[in-house]
Parts: sequence; structure tokens; C-alpha cells
Amino acid sequence: MPCTFNTFTSVTVAGGGSWGTALAHLLVMHGLSATLWLRDRAVADAVNSRHENPRYLPGLPLHPDLRASTDPAVLSDRLLVLAVPCQQLRSWLETHRCFLHPEVVLVNAAKGLETDSHARCSTIVAQTLEGMSARYTVLSGPSFAAEVIRGLPAAVVLATKDETLGRILRKLFSGPTFRCYSSTDVTGVEMGGALKNVIAIAAGLCDGLQLGHNSRAALITRGLAEISRLGVACGAQQATFMGLSGLGDLTLTCTGDLSRNRQVGLGLAQGLSLSEITSRLGMVAEGIKTTAAVHELAGQLGIEAPITAAMQHIFHEGQAPGEALRQLMGRDLRQE
Repeated sequence: MPCTFNTFTSVTVAGGGSWGTALAHLLVMHGLSATLWLRDRAVADAVNSRHENPRYLPGLPLHPDLRASTDPAVLSDRLLVLAVPCQQLRSWLETHRCFLHPEVVLVNAAKGLETDSHARCSTIVAQTLEGMSARYTVLSGPSFAAEVIRGLPAAVVLATKDETLGRILRKLFSGPTFRCYSSTDVTGVEMGGALKNVIAIAAGLCDGLQLGHNSRAALITRGLAEISRLGVACGAQQATFMGLSGLGDLTLTCTGDLSRNRQVGLGLAQGLSLSEITSRLGMVAEGIKTTAAVHELAGQLGIEAPITAAMQHIFHEGQAPGEALRQLMGRDLRQE
């Protein structure tokens, strides 16, 4: 069945975290009939009765026409947004594949690399939905959920190998305060969205140790170079990393106080353990688990990733944050 703009009048968003909720709210604002699928009955009832997600976005009013459900039957919508964390995506798809439309169009909104396999979300989808006529797209870019719900301006990028589908979907997601560009570089958009979380933890660490604005600017710049090297080695286009899913998302995540990954770095600087930090956050910070996957992937590809290596040493080898950063500054000099 060919896709046209009028094909999609309804959408289901799988995942009731902050970003999934914000996207569902946004799509209702843009005129679609949207259902938010989640596991927590209490949160679903709050969305339906109080028009609020009290767990992830307390105090922020949601569009009254947004509906929430815990019934997996709603996952049969032809347009399905995946707001399921990367590390849970494979098991979620395996469990719910039987409910999906045979020609489902997927918009993945999660970021990260699978820890064991180092797989990007597109690979996970291809493997778990093999034999189906599913079409995959990925949405990424600098966009805090709370600001999107408040109607503050934001811009993102949606990547798919099908340019026609990309043009259709960018119209659906775009509105007065939310601008959606399209791209065909799925690998680049996914890698930018995943790898920036690791750099953001390091940036939070710099800020927590009060190392100054100079150090943070240097870290962001060299972090972008690290992301680009690894992304290009995986088949991405260099230019993608200068766009919204690369430089844009990296800048926001490294500097914005709403960034969960930056908060992890700030917590490390205070001497907190990872378990204490994640308990305080109350939600997923993808950069923690992505760090190990990126470190191993870089080693396999022979790509230098010194910032990622430093975070790996802090997380898994007990190295003191200050010592890890001093080693970064003491690396051999080279051309930029």
C-alpha cells in the first residue's frame, strides 16, 4: 500500500516516559489521533483523567484528546512511535511483534547502542521483525521533553532511507513550535544520538569538578570529533555530525540542566555511586550503558575514543574522575 500524507491519521506511541509522552502530546497538537501505550495502569489513568504524566512530567498539562492505554491491541496502528529504551527494545519487540501491523511504519525515538551486541536500534528492529514489511525511521535531535510540552521552539531530524516517507513524516511531526527536517543517513543520526550521551556525562563531570567553561568547550569539541570518527567508521556521513543529531544534540545534552546524562556526571563529581545517581534520577540515563558498548566498538574498529575510554575507566575500573581527566590532558600532542 503506497504511503500518502493522508494515510496516517492516527498514531500509537509505545513508551510512557518523558519523551514518549511529549511526542504523543505533540502529535495530537498536530491533528492526529494519538494513543500512548504504557505498562503502568496508574499513569495511564492519570493521563486519561487528569491529563498529566505524574511520574515523568509532573505539573505539565497534556492535550485533553491524548488517550493512554495498557492494552497491547492498540499497538496495531500502522504508524508506531517507539519510545522504548534501547536496552529494552529487543525484548519489547520480541514480546509485542504479534500485535504489530504487518506493514507498520516505525519511528524510533530511543537513543543508544545495545550493550552486548553494540547494535544500533535499526539493527535490532531488522533482526526482531525479520519477515515483516516494516519500514524503519529514526527521530533525533536537541529536544528536552518538558520544553516540547511547554510549546518552546525545537528542531529535530528524522532519518529514513525512503525519501518519500521522510517527506511525509516530517510534515506530520512539524508544527508551529516543532520543526522536523529529514535525512537519509540513518546510521549517522543513530550514532550521533547514541554517542553524545557518553560525552554529556563527561561534560557534567567537568562542570561538577568546577573545571571552568574552557574545559567544557574543549570537551564538547573533542567529543564531536570522537563521535564523527566512530560514526564515519560505521558508515555514516561526516556532514550529519554537524547537524541536529550531532552538534545540536551534543551541545544541548552537555549544557542543559534537564539532561539526565549531564546529571550523571554532576553526581559522579559529588562522589555519588552510579546506583545512587540512577535512584535519584528515577529514569533511564542511556549514556551509562552506552559507554561500555561504544568503548568496545571503538576497540574493535581501531578508532581512538579517549573520552569514552576515560568514562569506561571511571565506571568499570574504579578510576577517580580527576585522574581520568588529567590523563586526557596529558595525551600526546597531535594535529587537530
